[in-house]
Amino acid sequence: MSDSTINLAQVRRDLHAIPELALHEVQTQQYLKKTIAAFASDFLTIKEVPEVGTALLVRLAGSNPKKTIGYRVDIDALPIEEETGLPFASKHPGVMHACGHDIHMTVALGILAYFAKNQPKDNLIFIFQPAEESEAGGKRLYEAGALTGDFKPDELYALHDQPALPAGQIATKMGTLFAGTTEIHLQVVGQGGHAAYPHQAKDALVAAAAFVSQVQTVVSRNVDPIHGGVVTIGSFHAGTIGNVIAGEAKLAGTIRAFTQTDLEMMQKRVRAIADGIAVAFDVQMNLELIQGGYYPVENDPKTTAAFMAFMEENPEVDFAEAQPAMTGEDFGFLLNKFPGTMFWLGVGDPKHSLHDARLNPDERALNAGVQAMVAYFKQRMAQ
Repeated sequence: MSDSTINLAQVRRDLHAIPELALHEVQTQQYLKKTIAAFASDFLTIKEVPEVGTALLVRLAGSNPKKTIGYRVDIDALPIEEETGLPFASKHPGVMHACGHDIHMTVALGILAYFAKNQPKDNLIFIFQPAEESEAGGKRLYEAGALTGDFKPDELYALHDQPALPAGQIATKMGTLFAGTTEIHLQVVGQGGHAAYPHQAKDALVAAAAFVSQVQTVVSRNVDPIHGGVVTIGSFHAGTIGNVIAGEAKLAGTIRAFTQTDLEMMQKRVRAIADGIAVAFDVQMNLELIQGGYYPVENDPKTTAAFMAFMEENPEVDFAEAQPAMTGEDFGFLLNKFPGTMFWLGVGDPKHSLHDARLNPDERALNAGVQAMVAYFKQRMAQ
């Protein structure tokens, strides 16, 4: 942008090279603080949140504020060994920005840079949130009381990059954009024994296999087909050798649904199946279902209608209406507390999905994202 004080591509590459896992984003926070400090103005305030480690809040006081608009940015990376071969690839072995949070941060810094030089009419806050991928950082921030007082948003926005969309395209929808998720962790405790004497054992492997088979009916026989849902068991460990009956099995998986009501119903059905398997096979089923802060991302009708209307009518924006996705995002927890909208930003790498070690976003998306959001916020503040 003409009023931006940063080189977006360089900032993105700097951040891409220093990915860090949830709640350990120390270098990332330092980079953000140093970059934002260069935007210094008498209406800009930076605040750390010690209770949530590496979180960083930035507030731009409005010139004639009637509301506070918030913009949330996730800053953590994934435990993936990068395979892009890029000159600015990850310097941290086994860690990569494979979900594009380097893109998210760079767009946010571009927006911030503009408004640090051009004071917004309304208050504008930026929430640089750690631990989106695994530790529900949004929930942690909220429960720490960080989003109160001067840092309480009246409406809240966030983006997620999407490799399948053309670089710079913006997409969202009314209602639910992303699913809510629940982790499944199950330990089946039976009694081991010799394979020749199954009647003297309690086969944990067979009981666990029955559980895996039965939970496949949760969606097909309990969820409205129009709503959709997913129950997937992705990890199954039992036994040591072929002639020994397993006394223990451990499983892990996920439950996903587009509404909290469906998600809670599915959790209830999975628990009921586990209880039934325990009785039927005379084993102990230690089931843990963890939702944490991963609620469905349900866009607010008012903010989303305004956002979609602006993007559709702006000739400079490539806008498309999105379809709901079964991916999870902890922004859903914050949208359960504050009205707001989440949207996709296309990054034009259709051959590689999110969480792919070869993901290489098209950097042309950066300026497009900054331009669109600056224009939207200016229009939103003029109302």
